[in-house]
Amino acid sequence: MSRRSTTEKRIGKPDPIYRNRLVNMLVNRILEHGKKSLAYHILYKAMKNIKQKTKKNPLSVLRQAIRRVTPNVTVKARRIGGSTYQVPTEIKSTQGKALAIRWLLGSSRKRPGRNMAFKLSYELMDAAKDNGDAIRKKEETHRMAEANRAFAHFR
Repeated sequence: MSRRSTTEKRIGKPDPIYRNRLVNMLVNRILEHGKKSLAYHILYKAMKNIKQKTKKNPLSVLRQAIRRVTPNVTVKARRIGGSTYQVPTEIKSTQGKALAIRWLLGSSRKRPGRNMAFKLSYELMDAAKDNGDAIRKKEETHRMAEANRAFAHFR
């Protein structure tokens, strides 16, 4: 750990079309092998598909999906006295958003389908309707935290 002063938080730049930082965060997580233009292409195609299917603003669908998937608590493994406990800890909103984006992308990659844009759009629409694989992952995490509530004093 550095003994110097802590670094200041960097605020991400908004994307060129929607002018939204959340969209840019999503693009940066889609990114593979440095191909950012392909990541933008995938996301914008997914947004276009959401607009065609739901007849709503795709940005509001994206916000709603991320809000529904964002967890409040998570479990961390702590080793105490030779045994490992799953200790529930509250997480900040930024970390929760990052987890939600990671879960959404992971579950959309697992989906069967034609291409990533369609898989992502369907996963976002499902998450906005409060079902889908990413929502199940959030509920599973909350269930784990609730089951291990007895170890909360180990924080």
